[in-house]
Amino acid sequence: MEGLVFGWRSAILLAALVPLLPIGIGLVTTLRNRIANRTLTALLLVLAGIATPWMIGFAGFYDRWQGLSFVPFSLPLAVPPLLWLFAHALTRGRWPPNGAWHLAPALVQAAAKVAQVWTGYLPALATALDLALLISALFYGWRSLALLRAFRAFLAQERSDDRLYAGIWLSRAILAVLALIAIAFAYKLAGLFIPLGYRGNMGQYVAVAFFALYLGIEGWRHARLDYPTLPDEAHAPPPPPEARDWRALGEEVAQRMRTEGWARDPQLSLDRLARHMGLNRAYVSRALNEGLGTGFSAFVNGLRSEEVARALEAGSEATLLDLALEAGFASKATFNRAFVQRYGMSPSAYRARLGS
Repeated sequence: MEGLVFGWRSAILLAALVPLLPIGIGLVTTLRNRIANRTLTALLLVLAGIATPWMIGFAGFYDRWQGLSFVPFSLPLAVPPLLWLFAHALTRGRWPPNGAWHLAPALVQAAAKVAQVWTGYLPALATALDLALLISALFYGWRSLALLRAFRAFLAQERSDDRLYAGIWLSRAILAVLALIAIAFAYKLAGLFIPLGYRGNMGQYVAVAFFALYLGIEGWRHARLDYPTLPDEAHAPPPPPEARDWRALGEEVAQRMRTEGWARDPQLSLDRLARHMGLNRAYVSRALNEGLGTGFSAFVNGLRSEEVARALEAGSEATLLDLALEAGFASKATFNRAFVQRYGMSPSAYRARLGS
């Protein structure tokens, strides 16, 4: 079309944004973790919207259709709350009460963009929105990381495959969002001293576009995991009575685990172990934590490491991965980490030492 130029800048942004469409469709149509996946899709759309004005601007859309200047494609104030809502939905299975109200500042930002048709550009309003974005990023970034820390602590006490659900990629994503906002403010600060112009801001929008692609790919990879959810504190079971020999009970649990081979179950959870033992889950938890001084995940993976070590000592020629899977480990990374924690060396070094 006359006046439109599809150059390399638009091509780079488009290359990152186009794959988000099938990823978003896949997330929306996935039934497991439905609320979290749909929240992630909304976040991807917002991130794509932030990069869109630059993608179409480099192609000359604003020169041809000046009215597009008032379309609120870019709503960065929606990013921090959506990231927190996604983390909340992933770890608790739902949004918090009145969660939609957290998106109100983004709606105000959209209304302010449209209102420029009548008011024109207001520098004071733009500064206020920038300050609101900084406060929002710090507030929701802190809340998201705190939520993930609580989730990981919960998993360590509940699941033997806790690393599978620990959300390491999500913590990196939260930190990356904070870094993106820091980059945006660095560009604004640099613009006070150096005239960057339209093309000079290209770097930050490339970062936004490719971060959105990273978040979409990682979200899609984890979309079908059956995430355990944090319990509602208001309905938490009462703690067991204090008068109990927790060490003796912990040793009994450990002995039964070794005898029955329950650790070989890769889906072993605290609830399942409590049913095996015929005990209240709170009793088993305190027997491990107070009696043996260890968390559930470390305890189970330690027993699995012992089984692999016994197989190596018996001269097994099976691969380390096969031994790990047979012992109940869900991944090689978890196996290596647990084995080093238990024996102070990697499984391959342990085997080499036995061979020498």
